[in-house]
Amino acid sequence: MNRFGRSAAAGVMGVVLTCAVGCTGGGGSASSGGTRTGAGASAGASAARIRIEPAGGAENVRPADGLKVSVTDGKLTKVTAVDQAGKPLPGALSADATGWAPTGGLAVSSRYTVHAEAVDTAGRSATTESSFSTLTPAKDAGPHDNITDGSTYGVGMIVRLRFDRDVKDRKAVEQAVTFESIDGVQVKGHWFSDRWVDFRPEDFWKSGSRVTIHYRLKSVEVAPGVYGGVDSDQTFTVGRDKRSTVDAATHLMTVEKDHRVVETVPISTGASTPKSWNAYNGTMVVMDRIPSETMDSSTVPGLEGNAYKERVPHSLRLTDSGTYVHGNNWSDPSVFGHENVSHGCVGLQDAKGDFGADNSPAGKFYADSIVGDVVTVKNSVGQPVDPSNGYSGWNTPWSQW
Repeated sequence: MNRFGRSAAAGVMGVVLTCAVGCTGGGGSASSGGTRTGAGASAGASAARIRIEPAGGAENVRPADGLKVSVTDGKLTKVTAVDQAGKPLPGALSADATGWAPTGGLAVSSRYTVHAEAVDTAGRSATTESSFSTLTPAKDAGPHDNITDGSTYGVGMIVRLRFDRDVKDRKAVEQAVTFESIDGVQVKGHWFSDRWVDFRPEDFWKSGSRVTIHYRLKSVEVAPGVYGGVDSDQTFTVGRDKRSTVDAATHLMTVEKDHRVVETVPISTGASTPKSWNAYNGTMVVMDRIPSETMDSSTVPGLEGNAYKERVPHSLRLTDSGTYVHGNNWSDPSVFGHENVSHGCVGLQDAKGDFGADNSPAGKFYADSIVGDVVTVKNSVGQPVDPSNGYSGWNTPWSQW
């Protein structure tokens, strides 16, 4: 899991907004929050009264409370808002020019200066200027994802975002996490708990596409008094399209690359008895590649049979609960393609030793696999894999995602 990097410029928003609607001139320097009148089409004080919220001098303002500029007895002609670094805050006038608001949110730990101008029906001008500061969060949610920036993943990759604190405003998080790719694919999030949301498109990612995740969480209040913590971009590339289908009934695994069958591999998967050895049915995704994994039966609750703790070569993890595609270097070669004898995993023939052999069926499959590759098991006597078990969210229909 990766904690996002923090940018020194996080929270600063750019793009100048200047709304000019027949401005007749300024009215000199303005006091914070006050309205000054200036020279206009006719003599006398302007009837326009400008109001800026939050009030001038306000501190520890919540970004969610926002910024609002309004005028009575007149029309706004110009509004600008800049932060402490002089970066403009974009915004827009209302249709009747009596109000102005930012088009984006305020940033935490920032000080804003707002300048507003208006005219009354007689053309007499008024100006005001005000400053306020936003709060610096005492707590952040500690977000971390499973993406290594610049890496390549398989077409089944699911982006997992976890938090160290509970998220109460899930919608705000979903709006602050956006995906960009050349094919414009829609990506949605599915919450498995208050601290865990997975993201994926409706169908597998398109091979060769480049995906950028935009996290804009720093100024988002995800729970009372708790903010998202970071603004960051993460980019990954989708590799070749590799999908493998394990048929527990025929004891064969069919491997497709870029929609073409390239290999059929004899395998042995979860035995039908005892029940705890059954393999899951459904679509799973390679979560990790381990050259030699220690597999300990004591870590799997309810697993029957003799206890074991062994080093297993060429291990590709498919679920959190301990399903793998891995090398099997202890069974007789006659087992593969004919019997299901594993404890729920998918075993491929391998050579003796903790790391097996690179030229074995297991070694070759392992070498050609990356995180995010798809492995689907069918015709097992086991139960369907739970969508929360590993990157198995593809088993949830899009209408329920």
